[in-house]
Amino acid sequence: MRTAQQILADSAVIAVVGASRDPGKAAHRVPLEMQRHGWRIIPVNPTADELFGEKAYPSLADIPHPVDLVDVFRPARDAVDVVRQAVAIGAPAVWLQLGIFSAEARRIAEEAGIDYVEDRCLIVERAAAGLSRLG
Repeated sequence: MRTAQQILADSAVIAVVGASRDPGKAAHRVPLEMQRHGWRIIPVNPTADELFGEKAYPSLADIPHPVDLVDVFRPARDAVDVVRQAVAIGAPAVWLQLGIFSAEARRIAEEAGIDYVEDRCLIVERAAAGLSRLG
């Protein structure tokens, strides 16, 4: 199991489930900040066509290419289904944002052998490790 910082260092493409159009929400600010530091952000939001200059997809299954990390900005009750979808698309890691916990989602990830992080913020971990994907 990789640490949170190892997962970020190894990831280039992050699918963000629950990405928001609202600049006042963390689900908008966090992916945008990661994008500014060089990660490719793939928004997953069934009500958006485009976010952060990238095509938005209604579900993880609709993304036509591999992703390195699935970042979750959905309530804990939705995390189980999102983790199942992440396993189904072959994502190597799932990350539940700050304040999101799910014992069931953790169990599903562990049984599938994928890395799992919960209750942590991508931008806090990125900053703590001094990570950037920019030249």
